[in-house]
Amino acid sequence: MSTGPLLDREFLEKLERLTIHWQKSFAGLVGGHNTSHFPGSGQEFLDHRNFHHGDDLRAVNWRAYLRLEKMFLKMFQVEPHVPVRMLLDLSTSMTTHGGGKFDYARKLAAALCYVGLVRLDSMEVNGFSNRLGRRLLSSGGRHRFPAVMDGISAMGAGGSTDYLSVIREFISSYSQRGLVIVISDFLDDAGCERALQYLSDYGHELMLLQIWSDEDRTPPWTGELELRDAESGAALKLDFDDQARIRYTHSFDEYAATIQTMAHRSGGRYAGIATSQPIESVIFGDLVRMRGIA
Repeated sequence: MSTGPLLDREFLEKLERLTIHWQKSFAGLVGGHNTSHFPGSGQEFLDHRNFHHGDDLRAVNWRAYLRLEKMFLKMFQVEPHVPVRMLLDLSTSMTTHGGGKFDYARKLAAALCYVGLVRLDSMEVNGFSNRLGRRLLSSGGRHRFPAVMDGISAMGAGGSTDYLSVIREFISSYSQRGLVIVISDFLDDAGCERALQYLSDYGHELMLLQIWSDEDRTPPWTGELELRDAESGAALKLDFDDQARIRYTHSFDEYAATIQTMAHRSGGRYAGIATSQPIESVIFGDLVRMRGIA
């Protein structure tokens, strides 16, 4: 697993202009990025960001420009915000095949946190396996991001997945509806569709990001095998050939399609993401196309 910083400065700078999007109208709530470009009475100054072509000149910090000869945009907070909460899968299944899914999921969560903090969204990350784990809450601008990245980096994986227990705990813990981003492989022996539907029925908007390794979808093995479940330890013996591989991949794709259908039926969004895809292409490709960010 990776031991260096989750994200480098060059990549973070590319995220500056992005915004997390939600489609529902949450009564009495606004998003930080919907109002933060414009200064005015009753607003609390929180941060600056680089000025980009098309930004409102009224929000430029002209004093800073005279000193530094660079244009910065003043960012303000208006309460209350639509809460953006992430559920990050920390179960043992995320560590299979060298831990690539786990590292990838943490990097994706950190990138989305940075996008939200730049736009002054209230960002929260909850790790989970069979229950909710460590909670990271942050708001108020990009200067809060280093602590968030350190917190995500410190999260460890382990335990079995229990979506029903986790979602029940989540619903009982948070009365305020908002956008819920779930980053997971969605591998739960008991299934996750019913639990995720509960989350939607309760009034939250879902953004489901399914992470898989190439080995998850198309196993490279051949011959007589004994497969052991990473979480339960249950073993299965089978004879794996090319036809079995085709059937396995077909079943995997069908399962991913059920997750996607559930998300779309509830007014949410879904992206299936292979760890072989560069994070940058996912952020600026898949997530932009699904209007998760823009």
